[in-house]
Amino acid sequence: MSLYSPLTAALVAFFLTRFLLSNKTASKVQDVPNERSLHSTPVPRIGGVGLMAGLLCGWTLMFNVLVWWVLLPLLILFMVSLIDDLRSLSVRHRLLSHLIAAAILVAGSGLFALQGVVIAAAVLLFTVWMTNLYNFMDGSDGLAGGMALFGFSFYGIAALLAHNMPLALLNFCIAAAAASFLYYNFHPAKIFMGDSGSIPLGFLAAAMGLWGWQQGSWGAWFPLLVFSLFIVDASITLVKRALRGVKVTEAHCDHYYQRLIQMGWGHRNVSLAEYVLMLAVGISALWVLNNPLPWQMFLAWGAVYACLMLLLDARWNNFKRGENV
Repeated sequence: MSLYSPLTAALVAFFLTRFLLSNKTASKVQDVPNERSLHSTPVPRIGGVGLMAGLLCGWTLMFNVLVWWVLLPLLILFMVSLIDDLRSLSVRHRLLSHLIAAAILVAGSGLFALQGVVIAAAVLLFTVWMTNLYNFMDGSDGLAGGMALFGFSFYGIAALLAHNMPLALLNFCIAAAAASFLYYNFHPAKIFMGDSGSIPLGFLAAAMGLWGWQQGSWGAWFPLLVFSLFIVDASITLVKRALRGVKVTEAHCDHYYQRLIQMGWGHRNVSLAEYVLMLAVGISALWVLNNPLPWQMFLAWGAVYACLMLLLDARWNNFKRGENV
């Protein structure tokens, strides 16, 4: 175990991303704007390579504390997602890899034997959903990178409070790599993380949450609250689209953060506003860390999210009516 692992993750991610931007590699893998895009010019989408290389190099210094059932599915998802960035795989093939990764995580962690079939199945579905929703929420400069910085930092702090230094350093490696990526991704973004970054990060949000729960560093509720901003936006948007009879796998701009940008907030302001919420949610989660089930905190944040969504829905309807006048 090395205390220098987060620094290594940050430096590798920073300089490898700079290298990718300085040669012809970036120009070959571009995110070209379409009618649903929130950017107007092509942007390289291989930032996930630098981010993942950073965190894996940091983890290499702590190889003795890693578990295969986190590392193996992480590598599978990274490779499949990188191929998807380069060649565009079908939804079926992508989802199959997500299911395989989640199954390896759940089976390797021994969750079936420890918690039973129902809990294991719930964790498997949650892992698949987290893997995908993180990708859904990666549509604004600095947003997904910021969530990784805040979310995994709070995982690390919670592990420190539980005197679990190895788990803390592993999470700080992810946060440090995300911070370096964010230097290039904050508005105006020079690079996007692509699926090779967002898919593994979504998986890690679930996997590290499960690992910390199994080690007794936090309750099963903790990951849900820490990443609740992404979970709520993506889940409510999916439900609303399903109720309207819209194909849920179809690309769209219906997420709340996307609507804010379309209403004129801009990438920078949306990211900063989301950072404030991420920080507040994380601090509140640490505040009740030793509570077996802080339902009052969940009710409080549920009320906050409900009020914000109702307000944004009303403003969006007014905005669309104004466009149609």
